Amino acid sequence: MLSLKKDFWENQNKAREVLKKKAQLNDGLQRWKRFNTQIADIENLWIIAWQEKDEQVMRDLAEELGKLEEDVTEEELKMMLSGEEDSLSAIVSINAGAGGTEAQDWVEILLRMYLRWAETKNYKTKVIDLLPGDEAGIKSVSFTLEGEYAYGYAKAEIGIHRLVRISPFDAGGRRHTSFASVFVYPEVDDEIKIEINDDDLRIDTFRSSGKGGQHVNKTDSAVRITHFPSGIVVQCQSERSQHKNKAMAMKYLKSRLYEMELQAKNEKQDEENKSKKEIAWGSQIRSYTLHPYKMVKDHRTNMEMGDAGRVLDGDIDGFIHGYLMKKTDNLL
Repeated sequence: MLSLKKDFWENQNKAREVLKKKAQLNDGLQRWKRFNTQIADIENLWIIAWQEKDEQVMRDLAEELGKLEEDVTEEELKMMLSGEEDSLSAIVSINAGAGGTEAQDWVEILLRMYLRWAETKNYKTKVIDLLPGDEAGIKSVSFTLEGEYAYGYAKAEIGIHRLVRISPFDAGGRRHTSFASVFVYPEVDDEIKIEINDDDLRIDTFRSSGKGGQHVNKTDSAVRITHFPSGIVVQCQSERSQHKNKAMAMKYLKSRLYEMELQAKNEKQDEENKSKKEIAWGSQIRSYTLHPYKMVKDHRTNMEMGDAGRVLDGDIDGFIHGYLMKKTDNLL
């Protein structure tokens, strides 16, 4: 075994990486063994139930098989998420585009959709920065998404999201089109080293402008960090402690710099980068139409779902899975 070699621990970082990878592979192997055992058990029980004409047992087994199919699909997707960053947690940023108050309301709707989706995945979330709209909604918001493969799944949402509906802000009841952009960054952990020179930073403090309550706490200790070499500006206002806000803002900055490093490794821009276009017509990855009919369509996979309300309540796994499957097929 590699871990028993005398020089294995000479490079401790590499050794920990190898052991972490080994543990992940072993966990995956055990899950596939359990799947095989479950399939064999269902098959044997189905034969017995069919012979005895026990319809209730057959219905129960069909339901169990459906759940097993979902688990197998989920495991297949995890196997496709093989990038070093895919297993990490994530930081998600949503920004209003063309559409004024409409677009700002659309950002708030998207935030709700993603927070509800996160609940179904058992991910922990925390809003770290929020700029409210002038009249309604949210101009921009950033939140953490903590959990296994959070970045691997959430990166499928990177791009422009388009909403078509009868405006609740238009007294004439006219149809409006709004746009919002979604960006996702892998949240760096302690094993990922990002070098930042203090001289390259400007750190400002300011009073929180958030709504309070469900979104953000009022605080006099909000922190904004500007990184001069990259031009990246990040801020955090979720904590009452200036020290905690600064630490979170630094983590956000490192995550964005890490994503820039990942992009630099690729000679050609991938689909995520291509989707970061002007937040307006013709560049959307997904359209959510609420009038004159209800339909959500992903333009990358042509997948459609008629129950738009269900999607906006967080049921987006189908779109995420479809995108990841297509992306994997394109690499084969």
